[in-house]
Amino acid sequence: MNGDRYNSLALAQDSLWVALEDAPRGKLLDRNSVPLTGERVEDRVIVFPRLITDKPETASGLANIMSADRSMIDDYLKQGPGCLPYTVSSAQKAAIRQKNWSGVMVLPVQFRYGERTLAPQTLGYLGRMSSSEEYLNLTKSSRKIYRYNDLVGKTGLELIYEEKLKGARPERAVRVFTDARGKLLGGPGFEVEENTLDRGRRDLLLTLDARMQKIAEDALDHKSVKGAVVVLEAGSGDILAMAGSPRFDPFQPEKFGAREDGSFIDHCVSLYQPGSVFKIVIAAAALEEGTESLNSHFYCSGEKEELISCWEKAGHGEIDFAHAFINSCNPSFVQIGLNLGAPKIIEYARRLGLENQNVIGYPAPIDRRQDLSLIGAPYNLVNSSVGQGPVLVTPLQIASLVNTMVSGGIYREPRLVKEIRKNGGGVEEEFVADPGKAAISEETARKLRSLMESVVDEGTGKAAAVPVYGSAGKTGSAQIAGQSTTNAWFAGYAPRVNPRYIAVVMLEEGGSGGESAAPLFREIMEQILCFE
Repeated sequence: MNGDRYNSLALAQDSLWVALEDAPRGKLLDRNSVPLTGERVEDRVIVFPRLITDKPETASGLANIMSADRSMIDDYLKQGPGCLPYTVSSAQKAAIRQKNWSGVMVLPVQFRYGERTLAPQTLGYLGRMSSSEEYLNLTKSSRKIYRYNDLVGKTGLELIYEEKLKGARPERAVRVFTDARGKLLGGPGFEVEENTLDRGRRDLLLTLDARMQKIAEDALDHKSVKGAVVVLEAGSGDILAMAGSPRFDPFQPEKFGAREDGSFIDHCVSLYQPGSVFKIVIAAAALEEGTESLNSHFYCSGEKEELISCWEKAGHGEIDFAHAFINSCNPSFVQIGLNLGAPKIIEYARRLGLENQNVIGYPAPIDRRQDLSLIGAPYNLVNSSVGQGPVLVTPLQIASLVNTMVSGGIYREPRLVKEIRKNGGGVEEEFVADPGKAAISEETARKLRSLMESVVDEGTGKAAAVPVYGSAGKTGSAQIAGQSTTNAWFAGYAPRVNPRYIAVVMLEEGGSGGESAAPLFREIMEQILCFE
């Protein structure tokens, strides 16, 4: 019992060693088993200070070869065995080996995070233990062995699955053995251990697709805006991409610690007012309850409207239900909302998952600000009918809403984690996809899909049209309290026939959804539709 644990403890007690992994832990894999952290291997200087015979000469020589601060090298040589924080070039490697210093060697070290880590806000990052309290909490809650200088999960999946990911021992290390008094033993000297199977660590197999994740992140980066992109697999609800901007580098998270730009926020599961994309909910409820039909008529006088003005200042005049949706007419949807009443809007918003923050395999903290019951509070119904006021949703929830329309009215909770895998083969735990439940009738879902197609053909979403494949969706422009700017939304799917992907684009302070979010939706869809 606990053989790996005691083996690791015995090795630590009877040897001096340096891990040739910066973080001995399981991998975070995409659905095709591609590591999402980027992983990289670099040559580094490994030092065993107790074995160095002339520390001043060695420190001086290393500082000269590495163009490093001599005082920093001196500090490292006063500590236990370790890895110097400098990347070693081939020329520097040759120069160090030529010196043949005892207790100094150059070996390849594997780093968890590469030049480009995908989905950093979702995966999270590692950091050194910050306090004795953190150490005690980890040792009490886990059967894993922890040391004060260990890297541990601080946010995201790295934190949520710390117990599973944490390794029992490095799979690559350099070691020299000692006796019970800590005296070095004779014999072959240093032993480089490679390909040691660490049965303590587990890998996470996610639903994300590294190719689509990169496309979504690149699209946001090129816009240089804050925002989020979510891509779902149509039907299943599996999350294929969760991109947030601005991103941060998990290899150097300290560089972003003082920033207030939202680098560490997972924008895909953060709350925003949805604006007119919420009209999908209002329309579905009205058609399902029979308070309206596609031929119901309204009148829009534009900016002269008493309750809420329309973006079309001159007004739409006489307009039917279908064209009110296609052209995102605010006064018409205020009337539709008033005819429905707050209780029905709340009921259908809940049916369609807009108060469910659960993600299969990703138990992020619940944001209590999301409270659909507030729609029923005095003076809130009008603003709520156009996705403003107390209505708060996440981009991921909106993606699931669109997936419900594509799935014939069946709502499914989105899934992020598929499996927890044993290191060495086999599945320890499987996260089963949600079989779903009926939220609206198949007929109502079909009508909504037809309306969303018309939004792209002739309405506010023309810029989201995907050539050849076809696409459908809904625009949104949500006003920000106390500001003159708006958050831009587009939520849709492609192809039109046998949809494969759902995508939601939300750009903070992006202005009009039809002008900024819709073109980005098209750009992303054109690329991901090329994949099998």
